[in-house]
Amino acid sequence: MKLSIVILCWNDLKVISQCLRSIFAGTYFADFEVIVSDNGSSDQSVPFIRKTFPRVQVIENGTNLRFAKGNNVGIRASRGEYVLILNPDTIVHPGALDRWIEFADRHPEAGGFGCRVLYADGSYQGVSRPFPTIWRDWIAALGLRSLGHLSDLFLSDKYVRWKGDSERLIDWQAGCCVMVRGELLKEIGGFDEQFDYYYEDVDLCRRIWNAGWPILYTPEVTITHLVGQSVKSFRIAFELDKFRNRYRYFYKHFGRTGARRARMVALAWLWARLAAYTLPQLLTRNPVRESRLTLYRAAMEWNKQLDPIDFVENGLEPEVNLGVPVQVPQ
Repeated sequence: MKLSIVILCWNDLKVISQCLRSIFAGTYFADFEVIVSDNGSSDQSVPFIRKTFPRVQVIENGTNLRFAKGNNVGIRASRGEYVLILNPDTIVHPGALDRWIEFADRHPEAGGFGCRVLYADGSYQGVSRPFPTIWRDWIAALGLRSLGHLSDLFLSDKYVRWKGDSERLIDWQAGCCVMVRGELLKEIGGFDEQFDYYYEDVDLCRRIWNAGWPILYTPEVTITHLVGQSVKSFRIAFELDKFRNRYRYFYKHFGRTGARRARMVALAWLWARLAAYTLPQLLTRNPVRESRLTLYRAAMEWNKQLDPIDFVENGLEPEVNLGVPVQVPQ
């Protein structure tokens, strides 16, 4: 088996059909399998997939295992030389997977592979990024990304001088579509399951690099990512998950000092966003902007009261009245 495609599903009936159709209709030569790891969908996704796409192996987890654990179920069942982690809200362009396999075969020195990802309108999404560090996060938090045009010293959370139009080494590729050598992926244990949602892809790619395997990007392969089809509003549960996993990431890779410094940057980032949204809102009321402000205020209060070390080591976090709807993410 050349390629295993692992897709996590959680009530994704509206989008997964288009994803699966694009795979089967547009992959011409590669020997591949598709594994759907279902996190307890209640929208008839499972019977639909089994009836419409009988070639797909569906694994029913029976409950929402979240992103890392759910994908690991599919990874363990995979048989491919390469494993592609793919979101259900993606569309694979014709011939893309064939070209991706050919590219990977030409580069035995690489362990992971990124590709060009577009928004639905055809614009470049930019999901291939540098690894987060405290310095880079300060650059982003203070709104100084544009300085990256002058020097890599000011590289932040994006490759600002590169728009995905050339082959290059990248630090990490987002989990919406990242391909890894199957043996390597299993050797490093797949996703670290402490990162239930957010930063699991960053951590995975860092461990690929740490194992001595670079990650190589090609513009020859294109996938459209519809982005956030299951989340239509700004919800504090998603925002806090970003912060939780950010602290876990910096603690894991930079120790206690890294986690503490990450909190300082988080507070600065939130303060800057609150300042940027408050003045326009005072001048002209806007419901979308008000939703953002509500979210940032809640996140600010939570981060102000959080001890990142107690959180990571003991699971302790503040009991804050968030004042906004909470929904458990996928």
